[in-house]
Amino acid sequence: MLTDIACRAATCPPEKKRARLADSGGLYLEVSGAGSKRWFWKYYVDGKEKRLALGSYPSVPLKQARQDRDDARKVLQAGTDPAKHRQLERLHARQHSENTFEAVARELHATKAASWSPRYGERWIERMEKDLFPWIGSVPLPDITAPMLLNTLRRIERRGARETAHTLRKTAGQVFQFGIATGRCARNPAPDLHGALQPMTVKHMAAILEPATAGELMRAIHNYPGQPVTRAALLLAALLFQRPGNIRAMEWAEIDLDAATWTIPSMKMKRKLAQKINGRPHVVPLAPQAVEILRDLHPLTVGSRYVFPSLISTKRPMSENTMRVALRRMGYSNDDMTPHGFRAMARTIMVEKLGIAPDVIEAQLAHVKSGPLGAAYDRAEFIDQRRAMMCTWADYLDKLREGAQIIPLRA
Repeated sequence: MLTDIACRAATCPPEKKRARLADSGGLYLEVSGAGSKRWFWKYYVDGKEKRLALGSYPSVPLKQARQDRDDARKVLQAGTDPAKHRQLERLHARQHSENTFEAVARELHATKAASWSPRYGERWIERMEKDLFPWIGSVPLPDITAPMLLNTLRRIERRGARETAHTLRKTAGQVFQFGIATGRCARNPAPDLHGALQPMTVKHMAAILEPATAGELMRAIHNYPGQPVTRAALLLAALLFQRPGNIRAMEWAEIDLDAATWTIPSMKMKRKLAQKINGRPHVVPLAPQAVEILRDLHPLTVGSRYVFPSLISTKRPMSENTMRVALRRMGYSNDDMTPHGFRAMARTIMVEKLGIAPDVIEAQLAHVKSGPLGAAYDRAEFIDQRRAMMCTWADYLDKLREGAQIIPLRA
């Protein structure tokens, strides 16, 4: 039998490629000409000699090698070939590593990323890496229970991020659904948590919804003492009620002053990636007041591709905070009015005071129609109605600004 001293001193004669030093029960140490030493166990299956590698010496000491031999012998006595048993264990280990929440989530992300917008894909994986992977990323999907997922989401709740917790419950559900489809798990525990998280408080963007107050706002904008470009941006935000990001990124190439239209490319709209690629541009009719503002602004910013360039660089649009800060300077706090609030202001007042059909307003807002055939509708069918609506709305804002007595048309 071998000893640790004999193992350490073992060498291979120069005339041999390898030397074998026997221990007991079929265990032996093989020494190569280069000096490496490896443990093997010799055994027989159906009369055929086989051998099982047990690791390298001294990483696997003599005592451990004997224990591994005895464990392998028990597998053989149970009627299983130890070599095949090891292959199955390795297969299970590989499946285990490919079956973890993180592995499946990353596979889902790689599969879906092409159909997602780049920003959505980045945020999707960033939230996973920050809030889910550190806690359940290494756990196989079938082992993740509803209480385990809930405990992870409550960590997010405790830091006050309720909306993120609700979002990640749905995102985790996507991973489990993908796991079910690919045979990695049998059920999705995320729906079991419905009602278990703290309710999410939805806070709408602040907006002015009363005509008289809207008139005060329009007077404040007309008298704004700051940059004329910022003042023009606020006026067009009120007149056109498009998303603030689209207002800021407006380009001169998109404007046709003679036709009184602003054509926003589909890729710049708030849509899913497939809709951005295949969708039509969003055409915004311009009332005469809007055309006049743009004509006056043109000499000031014609050197930039953007109608509202940044003060720092004409190669970039104005900052997303520029209009918000201007509203603060005019005395409107974030709880009073926001750049996004011009959309709610227009929709509410036009429905309640001007009697304009909601479908026409929704088309101007570029809201996606609900229902299975919603994407098939062409909002351009409302172009004539929208052009009339934009003129009515611009005239109404002028009257509010002047403080005139406004009588609701529906009355």
